[in-house]
Amino acid sequence: MTRRPVPPDRVRALVVGIEQYAAGTSWDLPGPARDALRFRDWLLARGVPDTHIQLHLAPLPGSVPDVPFRPADHESLRRAFIEDIPDRRNEALWVWWGGHGVLDPDDNTRLYTADATSRDRRNIHVESALARLRSDVTPGLGVQMWMVDACRTFDEMHGFPQPPPTEILPSGRRVAAHEQILMFAAGRGQRAGNDPQRRLGVFSDIVLSALPDELLPDPAPLFEAVKARMEALGAANPTGQLPDFRLERPGHADIRQSAPPPSAGQPLVRLIDALMAYPLMNDRDERQTLINELPSAAVARMPRHQTPRTDVIGIVRTLRKRPDGLWTLYGAVKLLDDDAERSAELEESVRNCVEDSRPGM
Repeated sequence: MTRRPVPPDRVRALVVGIEQYAAGTSWDLPGPARDALRFRDWLLARGVPDTHIQLHLAPLPGSVPDVPFRPADHESLRRAFIEDIPDRRNEALWVWWGGHGVLDPDDNTRLYTADATSRDRRNIHVESALARLRSDVTPGLGVQMWMVDACRTFDEMHGFPQPPPTEILPSGRRVAAHEQILMFAAGRGQRAGNDPQRRLGVFSDIVLSALPDELLPDPAPLFEAVKARMEALGAANPTGQLPDFRLERPGHADIRQSAPPPSAGQPLVRLIDALMAYPLMNDRDERQTLINELPSAAVARMPRHQTPRTDVIGIVRTLRKRPDGLWTLYGAVKLLDDDAERSAELEESVRNCVEDSRPGM
C-alpha cells in the first residue's frame, strides 16, 4: 500500500524509556532510556518538531545526558494516552516504549510504569491503549506505529504475590478509520534481550539500525529486516527471542507471530542438572552440610526428601523465592566443592534462572 506522505510537523510521538522501578534495584534495566533518546534523535533528524515529541524517562544515574524529560510513572503515562495524545491537528503517531513487561493471564501485554512494585505492579494495558487510539477519541491520528521493546513472558512464571492491577484505559466509540502497526521485541511467552554492557535493548538497537529515511516507513519490509537480523543473531547465540508484528487497517489485517518459545522450565531444569553434577548432592549427609551453610531463616521450613533430586528441587524452589537466594546457594556449593568446571556451569545456570525469574524487559 502506498501511503500519502505525512509532513513532519503533523507527526506526534510518545517516547518512553524506563530503566529503574520503585520495585528496587533487582528490576534495574540499563538501556531503555538511551534507546529512547536515540529514537528521539531519529525523529528530530527527519524534521519532527521537538515540541511534538513527548519524552518520558526513568533513567539510571548517569545513563542519559542533561536533557529535559517527563516522569514515567503510571499517572503521567496514563495522562499521555488519555489527554496528551488525542489531537485533531496531528495525522500520525509514533509510540516507542522500552522497559519491563509481561503477558497477563488473558494474553494482554502489560508494560510496567516506573512506580511499579512487586505488590503493586502498575502498568499500561497495551490492548486497551490500542483500542482507545483507534476509537473516535483520536480522529486525527490516521497512522499509528508502535515499537515495544519489552518481555512478554507469562505472568504466572514469576511468582508474584498477586496479579497485576486490572485497570484498562477507557475507549470511545469504535470507528474503522485508523491504521495501527505494532512490533513487539518478543513473541508470546518470550523474553526480550538486553545488553547491559552496551546499555541497549537488542531489539531497539536492530530497529534503529534498520529504520529507513522515511518518517513513516512501509512496516512489512521493516519487520522482515528486523526479524532477519534477530534470526541471524539467534543462530549465533540462541535465545528463543523473535519479534511479533501486527498491522490492522480498514479492510486488511496482517499478523505475523514468531515461533513458540523454549519451555519456560528450561532454566530451572538446567540449574537442577548442574547441581546434581556435584557428588555431594547425592549424599544425604553432605546435602545436610550444605543446608547448614545456608541462612537459617531460609531453610527453617524447607521441605526435605530422601530422594536426592527431589530434595535438590525443594532446596532450589525454596531459595528461588528469596532475593539473592540462588546466589547464596551457589556460594555455599562452591565453598564445599570448588571444582572449576562444575562451578562455571553452575554459575551460568544460576544466572539464567535468576534472569528467567525477573519481571523481564
